[in-house]
Amino acid sequence: MIPEAPFGKEEIERILPHRDPFLLLDEVIELEPGRKVVATRLVRADDWWFPGHFPDRPVMPGVLIVEAMAQAGAVAVLVEEENRGKIAFFAGIDECRFKRIVSPGETLTLTCEIDAMRGPIGRGKATATVDGALAARGTLTFAVER
Repeated sequence: MIPEAPFGKEEIERILPHRDPFLLLDEVIELEPGRKVVATRLVRADDWWFPGHFPDRPVMPGVLIVEAMAQAGAVAVLVEEENRGKIAFFAGIDECRFKRIVSPGETLTLTCEIDAMRGPIGRGKATATVDGALAARGTLTFAVER
């Protein structure tokens, strides 16, 4: 059964294999299975990476912003019945750009539109924004385990 958005972490954990501290999504606010997802993540001052990145100027690492975009995209794919219980492995990112720093207290809005699926391999265009301002973008490639 495909959940109806919006939904929170409990339902996200039914779809994704990720768990805290590596689950980077708080809520899915829009979902078109196999096509599009919009999710959010409140960046918290006590997130595990901030003590080391950076102690005097906390900044969410770019690689974790990319991972959050990939997790959002995985929801769109893994929510489909034929993919339930599977893992979507991150296979690549193209044209990745970072446009602004993401700091504690800000909410990331993560959007991924799946634009191609050929067998288990797919691609999606992803963005991360804060209050409508682009923080990062890229084209993600993934492989759904068989």
